[in-house]
Amino acid sequence: MKQYNFNISLSILNHLGRNLYRSFMTVLGEAISNSWDADANNVYITIDRDSKILIVRDDGDGMNESDFQNKFLKIGYSKRKDNKTHTKLNRPFIGRKGIGKLALLSCAQKITVLSKAEGATIVGGVIDNSGLDKAIKDDVSSTDYSLGQPSDSLVSKYDERLGKKGTVIFFEGLKDGIRNRVEYITKLVALYFRFSLKDPSFNIYINENLVTIKELDSIKEKTQFVWILNSVDDPYINEGEFKKSKILPLGNKEIKGFIASVETPSDIKISGTDEKATIDLYVNGRLREKDILRHIPIARIVQSYLYGQVHFDDLDDDTDRFTSSREGVVPDDPKFKDLLVKLDVALKTIINDWDVWRTEINQDGDSENPRMTKKQRKSKELFNAVVEDFKPSKANSKSRKKVDGWIKAISEDAEFNLSSYGECFVSENLLRSYIKEKNILIPQGVQNRIDNEWKTKAENAKQQANINYEIREDNSDLSYLDMDNLASIADDEKDKIKKASLIRDAIEYKPIRDALAHTSRLTTIAKSQLSITYENIKARIVSLLNKA
Repeated sequence: MKQYNFNISLSILNHLGRNLYRSFMTVLGEAISNSWDADANNVYITIDRDSKILIVRDDGDGMNESDFQNKFLKIGYSKRKDNKTHTKLNRPFIGRKGIGKLALLSCAQKITVLSKAEGATIVGGVIDNSGLDKAIKDDVSSTDYSLGQPSDSLVSKYDERLGKKGTVIFFEGLKDGIRNRVEYITKLVALYFRFSLKDPSFNIYINENLVTIKELDSIKEKTQFVWILNSVDDPYINEGEFKKSKILPLGNKEIKGFIASVETPSDIKISGTDEKATIDLYVNGRLREKDILRHIPIARIVQSYLYGQVHFDDLDDDTDRFTSSREGVVPDDPKFKDLLVKLDVALKTIINDWDVWRTEINQDGDSENPRMTKKQRKSKELFNAVVEDFKPSKANSKSRKKVDGWIKAISEDAEFNLSSYGECFVSENLLRSYIKEKNILIPQGVQNRIDNEWKTKAENAKQQANINYEIREDNSDLSYLDMDNLASIADDEKDKIKKASLIRDAIEYKPIRDALAHTSRLTTIAKSQLSITYENIKARIVSLLNKA
């Protein structure tokens, strides 16, 4: 086989940064991208963790002698020469500067490339990084440094296996090894390199298994709500069943994709991995910016529930907007900044929708959303926690749907009652503490009822229930008094009949409070009256406590 040389100074090759790429997934992504640009229909990835070997083979256009020497081995060669932006199959080119192959050249101790264009013989060579490092140190000219020769047996094997055309790259002695399990890598490939959005005929196999979006079913099953950005033709979304969905029109119709939310933050974790799904930016089908929300610090609880994909192919134009590592977009790029502004506007809608939709299905929402008072929200959260104990276990059963309907019917009343009970509990106990602190005597008439009526009634109830232990933490006489008696004792207003006083409010408060204590659902007018009366009671208690 013919020998080949790098078409660039070895010292420049080194200065360009052969260690520019940091992760195994970046290297794998570069190999997959090359196959896409070569119009391959299939990419076959073989991973042997124990032997630290990675093999990437495709059935793309392949390379002849001239292609291999003058394109692949020419660092900086761009597929977009002569203003070409698409492949023969009309796929948008992913590669741009021609330096992505540095990821391939530097991630392993030895890299073997074999390729064959239709009608041509197989070509290739071996890059041994230990020899390349020595040549760079010795300042060897690129014309004097030749790639190694692949073995005859390997050439023969893949000459037949590649068929009419294609490329195979062997990575031996991966520098960081392959740390993650094949299942982990498969899920990440499904998450980050779903080129099927652009061309469903492009398939990726890992250890002979086709990678599909079903790898992400564990996330989709936990997805509650989806916001579609302008539009999206995505089987992941089209085939999903979500509780709520909404189309968000953005100013720029070229921005497409979706943002989704899950039931709990842990649900966006990729099962079996340490990775989690985020809102990522794709350009021409390739991941270009992971977790784009880090550029839009919303600092709201909803952020930990969100994931999705934003597709903005307009970022790929005559201007190179991507960082040198090809792992992100230049932060100050005007188009990118405009995208972030539009996403920020969309997020404001999403934040509010998420809170509304979550509360509608009796789950905690955004505690910082001002559409509900703090008291209302906490009451709703308490209700949500309580009803979880009563829901039938099978989520889609007939019984579950019926019970969910009953829960929804009482939810508004329950939230009001829970809040009102809390107000009642706090106000009455604060009055008891105030009376104790001020050493205010209980009127004799009230004391007689405590001794001869209320205590006796409570004791009889205990005996009937076969209870011998104490029920009340504080079994003092004051614990047997309700709001009207406590108000009468605590309020120091002399003319309690003609002037505004706590006792007058307590008398009005009592029948509604008693209905509340018996878990009754209150009428609208009763709720309104209870709220107004409580505001009066609260104001009067506060004025008393200021004298404590």
